[in-house]
Amino acid sequence: MSNVIKIKTALISVYHKDKLEPIIQKLTELGIKLISTGGTKSFIEELGYEVSAVEDLTSYPSILGGRVKTLHPKVFGGILARRSLISDQEELKQYEIPAIDMVIVDLYPFEETVASGSDHASVIEKIDIGGISLIRAAAKNYKDVLIVSGQQQYTKLLELLNENSGEITIDERKHFAAEAFNLSSHYDMHIFNYFNTSEDIPSFKISETKGRVLRYGENPHQKGMFFGDFDAIFEKIHGKEISYNNLLDIDAAVNLISDFKETTFAVLKHNNACGLASRPKLIDAWTDALAGDPISAFGGILITNTKLNYETAVEINKLFYEAIIAPAYDTDALEVLKQKKNRIILIHKEINLPVKLHRSVLNGTLVQDKDIKTETVEDMEPATTKVPTDTEYADLEFANKIVKHSKSNTIVLAKNNQLIASGVGQTSRIDALKHAIEKAKSFNFDLNGTVMSSDAFFPFADSVEIAGKAGITAVIQPGGSIRDKESIEYCNSHNIAMVFTGIRHFKH
Repeated sequence: MSNVIKIKTALISVYHKDKLEPIIQKLTELGIKLISTGGTKSFIEELGYEVSAVEDLTSYPSILGGRVKTLHPKVFGGILARRSLISDQEELKQYEIPAIDMVIVDLYPFEETVASGSDHASVIEKIDIGGISLIRAAAKNYKDVLIVSGQQQYTKLLELLNENSGEITIDERKHFAAEAFNLSSHYDMHIFNYFNTSEDIPSFKISETKGRVLRYGENPHQKGMFFGDFDAIFEKIHGKEISYNNLLDIDAAVNLISDFKETTFAVLKHNNACGLASRPKLIDAWTDALAGDPISAFGGILITNTKLNYETAVEINKLFYEAIIAPAYDTDALEVLKQKKNRIILIHKEINLPVKLHRSVLNGTLVQDKDIKTETVEDMEPATTKVPTDTEYADLEFANKIVKHSKSNTIVLAKNNQLIASGVGQTSRIDALKHAIEKAKSFNFDLNGTVMSSDAFFPFADSVEIAGKAGITAVIQPGGSIRDKESIEYCNSHNIAMVFTGIRHFKH
């Protein structure tokens, strides 16, 4: 068998007709016979090109409202017949089946139909049967057939047709076949997940068809890739290539800022907030966020939920940082920020993020619901005689949002809607608390009147004792320890307010 085939007959059946005209024109110029179905055939005829109907080949009309058009031995026989196998060729001759050398398909838009919120009946009708079957058949027989499985391949197909006058090599056919199976598996994954929304079938399926090679992984000796549609979430308008670690920090930043509605600025380092403040004016939010830890802010990721103005840009331009994220930028602010050629500048688009999280563990994958619970004052149950003041309640809610997005074990100290300090990623809650207190004092914060949030309950009273001696006046925690009573008694005897939420926020 020759490694090169000359295309003589092409079957075309597509949902989207745009971008198809140049292909039809070129195939006609090369003298390739066209066979098509329904709407695609009408489209080709309207362009003024000659095309045969699949019905003329099969001697059967399209039936069942278009559900059955190409599912016929005279179609699939012509695609699946092995050119090098004499018995296959004899059967084609016996049953008068023409060989089909190329198949062009564009599937029903199932994924888009689901995303649009269409009703169940409409979704079901967008499950492609004939098209997906054509793709699999042609891809399986790539040694003899070229499969073009979607619009994304039209440009490459035209290049091949122009360069080689319809002659396609085995390597090119195999590459197109691999892309076809990639598309078909992705398509089937979405169908399965649509039917398995209740998760009655314990099967984990995910498919990302967009990927990019990163400079390296977490460290230079590790390879790294990102799979996903980054451009759906961000518009990158300046800066160097985004790294593996940048992506981790950007993900943490976007999830953190999503819990804040008022004007807020945050600084993150290694996936944790090292500075965060909410203020009526953006410049004040930036100033107080930076004050939380101006040392750790160096080389960090900055994010705000408000349009970035010139005044704030001038101030943050004084700091070295990896990336800045905002929903929009004033023109003069961008001129300032772009002064550093490597600085990554991102516009954060409005988009719903996935509500499922997964990570590889051992020889498998862990999957869980995303922690989307954000407690408000109504969720706080006073556990002590003293009840928090309105100001303390506001700070408790503020601190608890930050603790939810910090690595466990974690303690967050806050005051007047400002992150004073945090202790994150510690092996004991006491160490996390001590670290937070020490850090706050090193930046000359007055801890009197500060509130404390913990991601999990206190197993002993020692944490509230240390906090009380440092000047902390209100505490928020899940509660649930068998020794909660000891912490409550200490708080009652030292005029500390404490509330329980019943919600733990571990993050590992």
